[in-house]
Amino acid sequence: MSEETTQQSSDKLRVVFVTEDDPLYVIKFFEVFFDEYPADQIEIVGVSVQEAFHEPKWKTAKRIFNFYGPIDFFRLLARYFKVKLRGDSIVKLAKSKGLPIVDCGSVNDPAYIDRIKEINPDVVASVAAPEIFKKGILDSPKIGCINIHSGKLPIYRGMMPNFWQLLHGEQHAVVTVHEMVEKLDAGDILGTLEWPLKEHDSLDRVITGTKQDGARLMMGIMLKMKSGEAETTPLDMSTKKYFRFPQRKDVKAFRKRGHRMI
Repeated sequence: MSEETTQQSSDKLRVVFVTEDDPLYVIKFFEVFFDEYPADQIEIVGVSVQEAFHEPKWKTAKRIFNFYGPIDFFRLLARYFKVKLRGDSIVKLAKSKGLPIVDCGSVNDPAYIDRIKEINPDVVASVAAPEIFKKGILDSPKIGCINIHSGKLPIYRGMMPNFWQLLHGEQHAVVTVHEMVEKLDAGDILGTLEWPLKEHDSLDRVITGTKQDGARLMMGIMLKMKSGEAETTPLDMSTKKYFRFPQRKDVKAFRKRGHRMI
């Protein structure tokens, strides 16, 4: 990052979060962040929550059914209905903390970009945001846009990095916070943490844990950005890979390794 990352010590770092509507897993990040962030140093000036996958709900349900299989799908569905009956959501959580909601159909919509410019954040932070940020939104905050990714970059670029790290027998899931650029998962790294994996693990445990500890990682990096102490490491894209959403054959291999989905 440039010298623009330096903040006056008396100022708060103004942050807008962009995320997806996921009351099961992504919400775990915000439960930790909203409870633990130092409000005297970080000011959350907006929370934008988009539809997951940017597709009809029936199509998402079909995708999840094929991924989890019938038994785990209905276990997950039972959890989903339970949290829905309680009314749990990231929007509800943000409102309970007195944080402003900024409506967002697309981060690349000129009207949304204008709104962000009006809010004048230092940082826009993506947490499982379901679309690629283009130049307009990337250029909107004073310092820049950052993203948290639950995989080692650039090897585990793409979707469901926790699944692929477990399938490939990694000893750790590497949670990465990086600058955002127009190319997907290709910006300079701001910080990482290694999250231990078990020989026989569950995707549910790993997703939940990396979301919670990832919130603390991002919090620490934001504090460094506020003080001007954030350092970046360029990404060596010569080793890049990209993983798409897992198919049934991948899930079969995952279970064969002794891992569970839930």
